[in-house]
Amino acid sequence: MKKYVLITGSAGLIGSEAVEFFINKKFTVIGIDNNYRKFFFGKSGSVENKIIYLKKKYKNYKHYNVDLKNFQKVRNIFKKYNTKIKLIIHSAAQPSHDWAIINPIIDFDINARSTLNLLELFSKYASKSSFIFLSTNKVYGDRVNKLSYIEKKKRYELSKKISFHKKGINENFSIDHNVHSLFGVSKLSADLYVQEYGKNLNLNTVVFRGGCLTGKNHSGTEMHGFLAYLVKNVMKNKFYKIIGYKGKQVRDNIHSSDLVNCFWQYFKRPAKGVVYNIGGGRKNSCSILEVLDILEHKLGITIKKKFVTKCRTGDHKWWITDFSKFKKDYPQWKIKKTLDEIIDELIYFNNQK
Repeated sequence: MKKYVLITGSAGLIGSEAVEFFINKKFTVIGIDNNYRKFFFGKSGSVENKIIYLKKKYKNYKHYNVDLKNFQKVRNIFKKYNTKIKLIIHSAAQPSHDWAIINPIIDFDINARSTLNLLELFSKYASKSSFIFLSTNKVYGDRVNKLSYIEKKKRYELSKKISFHKKGINENFSIDHNVHSLFGVSKLSADLYVQEYGKNLNLNTVVFRGGCLTGKNHSGTEMHGFLAYLVKNVMKNKFYKIIGYKGKQVRDNIHSSDLVNCFWQYFKRPAKGVVYNIGGGRKNSCSILEVLDILEHKLGITIKKKFVTKCRTGDHKWWITDFSKFKKDYPQWKIKKTLDEIIDELIYFNNQK
């Protein structure tokens, strides 16, 4: 009997990585992606070429150009495959702070309401399967900015007196008493629904609160896709616009393949209503200024920088993920892609265009 996995956002960074991974594991993939990313970010954000590629390359890939907001059409997919679906990976989203504040209703409908729709269909048609939700560290709002920092030449660094300094931010960090972006709020709503469907309905559900997710499959734009966009823009224009924090804001980066391996570990031993912070950790962390220095060295160029003083609402001054909870529960998992390898891959990929 065929094993099916349903993947939303199947042509995006994480979705497309998951498609290829699970096809290699002998699954048939039901992919849902209507290229809404082009609607969000224009031609540069389009995933049309990836859709064409997946449809052409894989016989076990079944593509549906369906809007997740259309409950009836999504239900038809669930009715067709029902209990054959062994896993649902929900990676589709509106992913931008900037876009959400311009279109908050559409942002909510995509991030929150569509997730609730999927959970209802999951519980009705495929309740023995597992539901993986790709959330974000932005659900914590800007609370992390209120911690004590030391300003160094190229980055902000958390004071060693703060317990999160060594490993990063864990799942016990509060989501309250701070400023969220509207994007962070819509994702948090979905995040909580996924948890409660697991706990209240006794279903296998998991939330991964991602740091900076990256890889060559990312259609990075200025509004979303930090590292992929940065490398692409620098290689094309030798220029980068730095928004807020003097370019010293810190992010940890995790390659899409390492994240999809988290999905695989969870699928093999699922749990109900669990939450994990997931990211590259301290070893894969960098500030924008540090990345620009790395690129100048690797490419042998001088990069022009434009500094914008105003920060994005709810944006993080510093974020390093403590993924020790997931590592404890799934000790076979480990990060394989280093920051240097990720940057080299992005440079190579952009050189092939």
